[in-house]
Amino acid sequence: MRAAQHTTYGRGMVRFDAELVFGEDYLPFYEPVLTDERNRAEADEIIATLGLDTGSRVLDAPCGHGRIANLLAGRGLVVTGLDASAQFLDRARADAERHRVEVSYVEGDLRALPADAEFDAVVCWFTSFGYFDDDDNRRVLTEFRRVLVPGGRLLIETMHHDGFVRSVMSAPAPATSAVRVGDNLMVDESTFDPVTGRAETERTVVRDGRVRRARFSVRLPTPPEFVTWLHAAGFEDVRFADRHGEQLTLESRRLVVVAS
Repeated sequence: MRAAQHTTYGRGMVRFDAELVFGEDYLPFYEPVLTDERNRAEADEIIATLGLDTGSRVLDAPCGHGRIANLLAGRGLVVTGLDASAQFLDRARADAERHRVEVSYVEGDLRALPADAEFDAVVCWFTSFGYFDDDDNRRVLTEFRRVLVPGGRLLIETMHHDGFVRSVMSAPAPATSAVRVGDNLMVDESTFDPVTGRAETERTVVRDGRVRRARFSVRLPTPPEFVTWLHAAGFEDVRFADRHGEQLTLESRRLVVVAS
């Protein structure tokens, strides 16, 4: 097992073993559930939620291995994908070439986006917000606002604070989930820290005869916190829904935030 990477962000310590979480073990366990059908449905959902038209300029950040960005480009959007993982970006570029779509893929940091006001929309999808401490999470929102043109819109899809807390409370501590792919196994043990507002997960991967352990931490702002943070970042209208476009409830497991 490689040594865990401890990263300090801002004034607080956030333990996020990014090299392990998003390294060689990620795609073998996630790709079986990220099917073509699901990816197409999510791309359609993003386009409908933001009201995007052909030629709309979109930043997908972070874009991971391009599963959404390439499909958005295939729908006629002008897409830039940004991620901190060179491995994911290489895969995204290869898939874009195979599907004959054009996406500008850039390696970079969410806290310092390499662009100015040039996008009609920013998409932050699949629990990709909240990796840093609160100062840097708010900086990410400010960066999202900075790269949007006037009237541009931000879309964040993540875990819903209240729904996650209720699911953790209803399960033995810690809440455990497991994914098995052949003889390989990935087990997540999750708790919630009510002081920091963070979901804390210990991940154990048994793959190809090796055992690797990692930890990751995700801030789950409540809707009122999102409103405060987004207003401070320069957004005006902030709206919430669950993944079905319905009104958010205490039981909603996923949260969709649209800020204009």
